[in-house]
Amino acid sequence: MDRSQSIMQVIQGRRSVRAYQQRGVTAAQLTQILEAARWAPSPHGRQPWRFAVITRFELREHLSNAMAVQWRKHLALDGQDAATIDIRLAKSRQRILGAPASIIACLYLADLDYYPDAERQAAETTMAIQSLGCAVQNMLLMTYSLGLDSGWMCAPLFCPDVVRAALELDTALIPHALITIGYAAHDPHRRERHSLTDLVVRWE
Repeated sequence: MDRSQSIMQVIQGRRSVRAYQQRGVTAAQLTQILEAARWAPSPHGRQPWRFAVITRFELREHLSNAMAVQWRKHLALDGQDAATIDIRLAKSRQRILGAPASIIACLYLADLDYYPDAERQAAETTMAIQSLGCAVQNMLLMTYSLGLDSGWMCAPLFCPDVVRAALELDTALIPHALITIGYAAHDPHRRERHSLTDLVVRWE
């Protein structure tokens, strides 16, 4: 597939994929995707992100199993019945296991500027989180431009300690997102975007 397109075509073409072909992703492709993340804007240029790349099936399965234990507890707290929980967990596991590669995007706060007051320090952390989102968006766009597809899963946000333990990550890393990467098995359903009239609240 030729995706040598304008930036707007790449932005509009990117889609969230949940099912992938059984077709591998190369180390060179993953390196390009990570390189795109490296160029995202960040507070004071601190680059408060780190990435764990998971391609080995056994490790993806181990991570999926570990997160499923925690998610089962959360869904039960929401009052969902056992059958519904089983269905939701199976779909989530398939998203992770069916993708040939995943990237865990982690927040890294150790190098941020320090302020003596809690309010500014909280703002500094928020800026870091925003910049991590920019890095992830860079990865998603690069993934699409390479002819691949991706899916952004926020499951690590709800069980960062579980993800950190499963992948044996440093305690300074805070897992925020799991990005699945591969070749789409089919075109996913896409939601309509709000119009600019709805989104722009002031322009003068």
